Parts: sequence; structure tokens; C-alpha cells
Amino acid sequence: MLVRRIARPLLAAPFVYGGISTLRKPQDRVPGAAPVVEKIAETADKQLPVQVPRDVQQWVQADAAVKVAAGSLFALGKAPRLTALVLSASIVPTTLAGHRFWEHEDPTERFGQISNFLKNTGLLGGLLLAAVDTEGKPSVGYRARKTAKAAAVATEKSFEKAQKRAAKAQKKAEKKLKKKR
Repeated sequence: MLVRRIARPLLAAPFVYGGISTLRKPQDRVPGAAPVVEKIAETADKQLPVQVPRDVQQWVQADAAVKVAAGSLFALGKAPRLTALVLSASIVPTTLAGHRFWEHEDPTERFGQISNFLKNTGLLGGLLLAAVDTEGKPSVGYRARKTAKAAAVATEKSFEKAQKRAAKAQKKAEKKLKKKR
């Protein structure tokens, strides 16, 4: 559909552009990302059997690479539901790291951070819609239920036919037995 061909690249553009910009100059994002990376690493260390790397610049670069790759694939319409989910997962920590409006006292700076925070939540909403978009096709669950129901009906019909054949065969056998007596 034409709308999807236009909307996907528009939705992907901020991710691709931001990812490339961050890959070129990751040190600009490191200070904002440090508290979020620390929190994620701390939580992961408690939950996982391995220690999570704490190099903030490495995390920033990995996130940027994910944004460029997933954003490009999404814009091209390749695995759009999966790439939308990947971008959704990526934008949450980015938003929490880069737009911490609650930490700013200056009203102008706070307003700018709130605006960017809300812009990112709007992007997240668009990505979530894209993640569940089946492009007019029924969902996998619907198709599975429909196939299962058709299989059950076909099995029931086959069973009924087999019962009828067995009943006929039994009658024939009974007639032959009566003739022999």
C-alpha cells in the first residue's frame, strides 16, 4: 500500500539520521547515557549469570548501529514488524538517557527536553502500530485457528464416512453369515 511505502521511511528517518550522527561522534551521547547504562548493567548483573560490560561509549555505539540497521531495513519494508519492535526497544533507553526533563531547573531547557521526550514517545507509538500492522492480512493467530477448525471439520467428516463404511461392511458380513446358515 502506498501509505506504508511513504510512512515507513518517514518514521525510520530520525533513527537512521540519529544513529549515523551518534556513530560519528559517540562522545556527545556518553554523559547522558551513563546513568541509564549503569542502571541497566546493575540490574542485569543481578539477573544474569555473566557480567554486563559497563563501557558507556560501547553501549552508545551499539545502540546507534542498531538504529541505523533496523531503521534502514524498516524504511525499505524488510521485516517491518520485527524492525519496528527492535526500534521500539531501542528508543526507550535512548529517551530516558537523552531527555531527562525532570532533572532540569531552567524552564527553557526543561521545555526543550519535555518536547523531545514527547516526540520520542510519539515515535514509539508509531513504531508499536507498525509492529502490529499485518498489512491487511489476517494475523497468524487467526489463520492458525481457522486452519485448526478446518482440520477438525475435515477429520470429523472422514470419521463419519469411515463409520458409514464400517456399518455397511458389518451388514454385508451379517448377510453372508445368514446365507451360510
